Amino acid sequence: MSLYLYNSLTRQKEIFTPIAPQSIGMYVCGPTVYDFAHIGNARPVVVIDILVRLLRHLYPKVTYVRNITDVDDKINAASLKSGESIAAITQRTTKAYHEDMDALGAFLPDIEPRATDHIPEMIKMIEILITGEYAYIEQNHVLFSVKQFPRYGTLSNRNLDEMRAGARVEVAPYKRDAADFVLWKPSTHDLPGWDSPWGRGRPGWHIECSAMGEKYLGHTFDIHGGGIDLIFPHHENEMAQSCCAHDTTQLANYWLHNGHVTVNGEKMSKSLGNFLTVRELRRDYQGEVLRLALMMSHYRQPLDWSNSQVKQAKQTLDRLYNAMRGLNLDTSAEKIDPLVMNALADDLNIPLALSQLHELANQIYKTSDIIQKTKKAILLKKSAYFLGLLQQDPESWFQEVGTDQLDSATIEQLIQTRQNARSTRQFAESDRIRQLLLDQGIVLEDSPTGTTWRRS
Repeated sequence: MSLYLYNSLTRQKEIFTPIAPQSIGMYVCGPTVYDFAHIGNARPVVVIDILVRLLRHLYPKVTYVRNITDVDDKINAASLKSGESIAAITQRTTKAYHEDMDALGAFLPDIEPRATDHIPEMIKMIEILITGEYAYIEQNHVLFSVKQFPRYGTLSNRNLDEMRAGARVEVAPYKRDAADFVLWKPSTHDLPGWDSPWGRGRPGWHIECSAMGEKYLGHTFDIHGGGIDLIFPHHENEMAQSCCAHDTTQLANYWLHNGHVTVNGEKMSKSLGNFLTVRELRRDYQGEVLRLALMMSHYRQPLDWSNSQVKQAKQTLDRLYNAMRGLNLDTSAEKIDPLVMNALADDLNIPLALSQLHELANQIYKTSDIIQKTKKAILLKKSAYFLGLLQQDPESWFQEVGTDQLDSATIEQLIQTRQNARSTRQFAESDRIRQLLLDQGIVLEDSPTGTTWRRS
């Protein structure tokens, strides 16, 4: 099977040809840990998670690196505002990030480097850039000179003169060119800082990923990923400084970027205040519901977040899980649906893959033959793995509790109380308990063999 990916660098879909087929290398920009992740931050995590699942099916080894940015001016500002130490903020928010992404069913990366553990590597790369005259020192700052890299702007498809003319902030006096960017900057006594040949200071954002990518994946690797907002300036600057430091033509051969998550057509962001954190959404919805809601448009297209879309995702998962309910799902020997795999191999066409899952569910609902029904259900479950869906036991799915919902033990106790009321012909009390549970989103289904329940 051939894998096709849209390459942001060439702006076209290309067949994926790895540097070494026995070992794929991928770097993805991770979180800046100063606050809870919003649902827009989660979209690249879900997209990359699907790609990793596919790559691991196609290739014997995949090294997935995603960094933690734990030195940044946003973290410094959060500490100043709250009075909480920088170490406490980064530790707390990193833990919350892991919990939230785990709830979405995303695998941890193979390597998760922290920026503060790689300051020596950053300093070494900056020294190489200065020696090669790609960088200069002004007023205790070290800056990259963009004019020294003629291909600057090729990733973002921007003209350097236009970038200079379109600058929205006053040019810093220590810059020789408006487009030059900081590799190292001085730190006052109240800010994080490390000793360097240019005085006590801290790294610029872009050099962090270049240094960590080099350490774990080498000078050039297969795939670099992230949200579309990172193309410029972050990924553009990464590519420039890495290629100059290593004397290479590419940092990554394939650049993969997902579209924005929007609210009423406007990009979701913390600066605009129109964001919803994964943490708060998890109070009302299962993580798998949020994951599916993030898949409901092609990954390169914008995705407009709405309550109706999340509710649709919940209904979809209910239908798919219900198709597998009551069946023996041993997936060890079953093959994977080729239509699902073909869809994902075509630049992660997730909506098309989802449509095939729906078709499998349709076939399950239409047949009464238990052998065929079970076979299709196994195929559904095994194929859905590549989307990170339908891996729970169906009964557990319908009984999964949210943080603000009744737990299973309480529900079972109420069902028993209702059963006792029915057996003593206290039907008004029985109806009251049924309605009480229904008001909490719990649907009871009575049958001759007993009462089962599910969350609506």
